Amino acid sequence: MFGDLLGLWRTLKGREHQVPEGQRVYAVGDIHGRLDLLEALHGLIAEDVAQAPDRSKTIIYLGDYIDRGLESQGVIDRLLGAPLEDVTPVFLLGNHEDAMLNFLDDHRVGESWFQFGGDATLYSYGVSLSGPLSDQRTMIEAQLNLREMMPESHLAFLRGLVTHYRLGDYFFAHAGIRPGVALDKQNLNDLIWIREEFLDSTAAHGSMVVHGHSISLQVEDLPNRINIDTGAYATNVLTCLVVEGKNHWLLQTS
Repeated sequence: MFGDLLGLWRTLKGREHQVPEGQRVYAVGDIHGRLDLLEALHGLIAEDVAQAPDRSKTIIYLGDYIDRGLESQGVIDRLLGAPLEDVTPVFLLGNHEDAMLNFLDDHRVGESWFQFGGDATLYSYGVSLSGPLSDQRTMIEAQLNLREMMPESHLAFLRGLVTHYRLGDYFFAHAGIRPGVALDKQNLNDLIWIREEFLDSTAAHGSMVVHGHSISLQVEDLPNRINIDTGAYATNVLTCLVVEGKNHWLLQTS
């Protein structure tokens, strides 16, 4: 289905930002229920990992594992299965996971969540909508059914997601950061939701910010940020940024 994955585009660059010596870091963009693409990308990463047996390796998933694609439950199962040997995983919170958690606590947010892909996540857990989205009884029933169908391990995974991760001169967050605010003072809403104020900024942020959330058909590799959300659920292109020392390159499905 994916052709010759080993022949995918791989670009190597150098820059002043770097991760600590002896470490190789992988960052994976928005998956959105595309288990097939995740499996393919894991294969590419595993091959890359095998080329650096003497490095300490970390993989950072940037959030938005669920919604839109048809296999949200399968994606979380796969992530929980720790599929990549000799690699330490870090799982960040995306706005879609935050919306799901909010729905589990308050059925009234269901209508807005379903309008940006939450209905696909319901179906992946075997939950159907029994009526119109505007009917609160529909929302209550869907909430109760999702609570019942979701494994405890999945709920613990969602509640354990972290908001950001720093390593060397790199700062990883789902959506980005608020320019002009210290990285250790960022608030949750900006880390998982911000767009224009961050995307339009040319300011130096103190670290290279690696993010997803805002779809770009090509990776945006800019002086102050790298955006690796390539719209996988619609484009079939799931992107992984690899960083070692001052160099970085891409692994992508196609």
